[in-house]
Amino acid sequence: MSTLTAERPTPELATRPKAPKRRMRGESKLHPLAWVFVVAVMAFSLIPFYWLVNTSLKKGASLSKGELFPSQPTLENYLVVFQNPEFLLALRNSVIIAVVTTTVALVFASFAAYALARLKMRRKAMILTLILSVTTFPAIAIAAPMFSIWREIGLYDTLLGLIIPKLTFALPLAIYTLTSFFKEIPRELEESAYMDGATPFVAFRKVILPLAVPGLATTAILVFISVWNEFLLAVTLTTSPEARPVPVAIAFFSGTSEFDQPLGTISAASVIITVPLVILVLVCQKRIVSGMTAGAVKG
Repeated sequence: MSTLTAERPTPELATRPKAPKRRMRGESKLHPLAWVFVVAVMAFSLIPFYWLVNTSLKKGASLSKGELFPSQPTLENYLVVFQNPEFLLALRNSVIIAVVTTTVALVFASFAAYALARLKMRRKAMILTLILSVTTFPAIAIAAPMFSIWREIGLYDTLLGLIIPKLTFALPLAIYTLTSFFKEIPRELEESAYMDGATPFVAFRKVILPLAVPGLATTAILVFISVWNEFLLAVTLTTSPEARPVPVAIAFFSGTSEFDQPLGTISAASVIITVPLVILVLVCQKRIVSGMTAGAVKG
């Protein structure tokens, strides 16, 4: 009498190695030459900043020595900078100018970019080209006329007199950058909001803006950095420490004596004004990554 028995896996099958996992789509292994290129770019970007920090830690005769590491590092240059009331005043001016200009540019640019991305109008590409061309316009061409106009109307050597011209260059950049982000947002989201009874402004504020957080953060970084580092208009339209931003104030640094080189204090001040930009990029980078999934629709 025969009986049916279930087949058991043989030891060879049980110990068969598992098939290697397939590489996920989008994953790629960088070529060694690509890593060499990445390291070279990082070194090219970081070495000047390291040399700036290195110089800021030197004092006296060691400033003229090309040492890779300072033999006697000191923080005296930083103490001198923070004890300089004109630098602190210029730092405050730069913060006010950059924050106000960035905020105003984002508010107006968000409405203008949304209109350019959604409304049907003729020659839209030409309008965007004209807007972008303003950012490439040389500031030196308007510095002298603006100097004369500002002196006549009383805006010379004031913070408002710096915010307005900086805004004329920051606003077109913000509009052009945000337009590309708004174009990537599906129109179906707005149509769904309209069907629920939302007005165009409510749909823009509650549906579109949360999805455009990555674009707003990126635009804010670009505008803030360009305004913070701008020098030509700042040095042309100011003459007193009460209105000078920090890049211009650093240019007027002088040594403690006639033969003293202010290289150490200039380097220390440059490091100090670079730190806020680094912090801003790091904070906004996290916001960009989290904003990419904000308001995502599950399918």
